Amino acid sequence: MSNHFKGIRRNHAIRASEVRLIGPEGTALGVVPTGDALKLALQYGLDLIEIAPNANPPVCRIMDFGKYRYELAKKEAPRNVTKLKEVKFRVRIEQNDYMTKLRHAEEFLMENDKVKLTLSFRGRELGHPELGMEVVMRAIADLSHVATPDAQPRKSGRAINVMMSPLPTSKRKRKYTSEEPVEDAPEQDDDDKE
Repeated sequence: MSNHFKGIRRNHAIRASEVRLIGPEGTALGVVPTGDALKLALQYGLDLIEIAPNANPPVCRIMDFGKYRYELAKKEAPRNVTKLKEVKFRVRIEQNDYMTKLRHAEEFLMENDKVKLTLSFRGRELGHPELGMEVVMRAIADLSHVATPDAQPRKSGRAINVMMSPLPTSKRKRKYTSEEPVEDAPEQDDDDKE
């Protein structure tokens, strides 16, 4: 049992002389002595759980303690929210810039975010959409270890767009970013600099 559930009183740990009782079906049974409430809980084969200890008298419910713990844990579980991030490319992107953008995209995908790859055309680049498509297809291939495209890349106006969804957590592997944060170099004392 985790520390979170230690503060919940149940059965004989309930100290109040009388409690406001809620039955196993969720119906209010009124204010009853704690001993009678405990006997009733035992008749059902369930636990008497104090759900509102600060009320006067405390509110207790007859239910399975395991089920109560599960419901509490489910309420407090963090919600997994997917965000949309965008990574922009150009037709004539240099290798270093390309790798930086790939690292950012990989990091977003490892954090379970969707990534929109966008390649923008400028001026005469519009006359060669195949060059832009090559860059986008290369980026899709380079990110295949962490994501899959939702659909084929599409040209819309002056851009080519494609949405990438992360693979299941067990199938994702880092390739361009490391998991450990980079440590700063240790600082030297003034005596060491001489």
